[in-house]
Amino acid sequence: ESDTASEISFQFNRHKKTPSIGSHSSDMASVSSVSGSVLSVYSGDFGSVDAQGTVEFALDYDEKNREFQVHVSQCKDLAVVDEKKGRSDPYVKTYLLPDKARMGKRKTSVKKRTVNPIYNEVLRYKIEKMVLLIQKLNLSVWHNDPLGRNSFLGEIEVDLASWDWSNRKLNWYPLKPRSLSAVNGVDHRGVMNLSIKYVPPGSLGKMCPRNPPSGEVHIWVKDVKDLLQLRPSGVDSFVKCYVLPDTSKKSYQKTRVIKRDTNPVFNHTIVYDGFHTEDLKDACVELTVWDHEKLTNHFLGGIRLGLGTGLSYGISVDWMDSTQEEVAFWQEMMSAANEWIEGLLPLRSL
Repeated sequence: ESDTASEISFQFNRHKKTPSIGSHSSDMASVSSVSGSVLSVYSGDFGSVDAQGTVEFALDYDEKNREFQVHVSQCKDLAVVDEKKGRSDPYVKTYLLPDKARMGKRKTSVKKRTVNPIYNEVLRYKIEKMVLLIQKLNLSVWHNDPLGRNSFLGEIEVDLASWDWSNRKLNWYPLKPRSLSAVNGVDHRGVMNLSIKYVPPGSLGKMCPRNPPSGEVHIWVKDVKDLLQLRPSGVDSFVKCYVLPDTSKKSYQKTRVIKRDTNPVFNHTIVYDGFHTEDLKDACVELTVWDHEKLTNHFLGGIRLGLGTGLSYGISVDWMDSTQEEVAFWQEMMSAANEWIEGLLPLRSL
């Protein structure tokens, strides 16, 4: 793959509410196929109840099986979510931070109609001890809602680097409220340095040999600073790019892998043509940074460049969720045709 420029034709059908893909592309994937894989750990309802009560658990590391074990015993005096019925249906969920997507979540079963649930379950992670020691354990308690609006009941965060691994006994810990920064998903994942440009159809003049018959969006991924270091040797990172709502191979592009560097320089340019000016309000450029490993790639953070309206071609979509900084960056590009707009944008959970 070239690290200078790669060009992808991207066609929209503006007569329909959903975009169509060119004849040489693969079938269009579900719009949630990319964004749904990296849902935030912080999804849920935080404001309905106050955190209270305690949780009993123990931590252990099985050297033989290279397995981290969280023995969740029970909780006491949890908050009541449904005050009319006087009930809560609690379960416990764990993540290894800072990279929630890499190790994934583990959770216990749901215990219904109780504020004193007993679990006696072991949540397991296959992970090397040296990697584990640069993580934090986030253990939280939630009320399970059949309609999916789960309520946060409290949490505890453990710095595993300072944990006493000789302590394998069950101990009680008070549940704490979620901090405001965590509720807003403010977790530092690094900063992307990039430039973008929109070239409207026919705007370069008839004499220009490369005057596009349709509009083009140019994306110049320069570098990323301060990535999460998942291993002592560093991180082997690359950047993926999609123009949503298209998640097919037609839209997909990626940079080369930069090895053992938390401040990788990519200097990679992508050109998407087939853009008409009216498409800019409905499309979204998703750039995500990944750690490359042989068996699977691990999400490090990303940005979404668009208007953040929640709608695409009249359809409600969860990926049209750009932050104020990302929206301002996209709007500046829309208002300054044929000009490179440069910016530094923080990576985030998507």
